Amino acid sequence: MNQRIRQGALLAVFALGSAVALAQTAAAPAAPAPDAQDVRARIGERFSAADADHNGKLTREEAAAKMPMVARNFDQIDKSHKGFVTLDDVQTFARERAAARKAAKVTPAT
Repeated sequence: MNQRIRQGALLAVFALGSAVALAQTAAAPAAPAPDAQDVRARIGERFSAADADHNGKLTREEAAAKMPMVARNFDQIDKSHKGFVTLDDVQTFARERAAARKAAKVTPAT
């Protein structure tokens, strides 16, 4: 009989602990998505770090060294084929890419 009581008590403690853990998990706020201003600021910081000669332009080589996403998409970002990209070029590309992803998530009503 004592063993049944202990088992029941143990089960109750386990169930209560699980309920508390679940409630804490459900109540935990999700990390906020970065807003556009934060994204622009981070791109600007990374661009400055990658611009080795501090001329406001990234060559393909500078991009490859510090901004691999820019390097992978260099030809798409450098629309006028200047051989370099500016911060404005990179931010424009990032905005266009984000808008395309957002549009792809929206499904048309039928």
